[in-house]
Amino acid sequence: MSKDQFFKDKQKNVLPFEFNEDVVEVFDDMVSRSVPFYNEVHSILLDIADRTLKGDGAIVDLGCSTATTICLLSKHLAKKGIEPNFVGVDSSEPMVKKANEKLKSEGVNKASIHCSDILDFDLPKSEMVIMNYTLQFIPKDKRNEVLKKINNSLQEDGVFLLAEKIISTEPEINDLMIELYYDFKRRNGYSELEISQKREALENVLVPITPKEQINNLKSAGFAKVEMLFRWYNFCCYLCKK
Repeated sequence: MSKDQFFKDKQKNVLPFEFNEDVVEVFDDMVSRSVPFYNEVHSILLDIADRTLKGDGAIVDLGCSTATTICLLSKHLAKKGIEPNFVGVDSSEPMVKKANEKLKSEGVNKASIHCSDILDFDLPKSEMVIMNYTLQFIPKDKRNEVLKKINNSLQEDGVFLLAEKIISTEPEINDLMIELYYDFKRRNGYSELEISQKREALENVLVPITPKEQINNLKSAGFAKVEMLFRWYNFCCYLCKK
């Protein structure tokens, strides 16, 4: 795994963040050091899979990045004799290439990765849909369309797991959460320059909303049962059912 040093050096002009080849090369390290409890969210996903999956539908990962989640689920379910078809979707060509390389190296055969905008992709009938830290990058006026599309693709007993960055309606508390998050990044070895430049790069690219807004959006998209399963400061995970 290559170490994330993407923002280590002072940049004359900080460009908007994108998942290009340079970012993809260090992505696994970047996400493990930048997303609090990244592994724990995966553990929650495996626990939910144990309790809900029957193996009679596809498992779709929207914004699948390097296919880490698909590989973990595939190995976990194989031990139980469940071998579903995995479908990964990502709009970054370099990410799709890296995902296919990882699937091959991990021996995951029943998976297909598609380079596509989520809005343009025809979702298969699914038993589970996963969207980890992806919806926040989609323009706000398109998110409800995405959520309705996901709801419509799920089987009657299907589940949707959504992990997102969030904000608070209280400015003082929101500022505190941001600083606590930056403390987390400092503990993981990021410098003040790296933190500052990445924040600038993500401005207006990653746009979080409040949990109340998110739950309202999920319910208006057709999800009857929505619950926040996990929260750490300004990151959380939701479980949604039809």
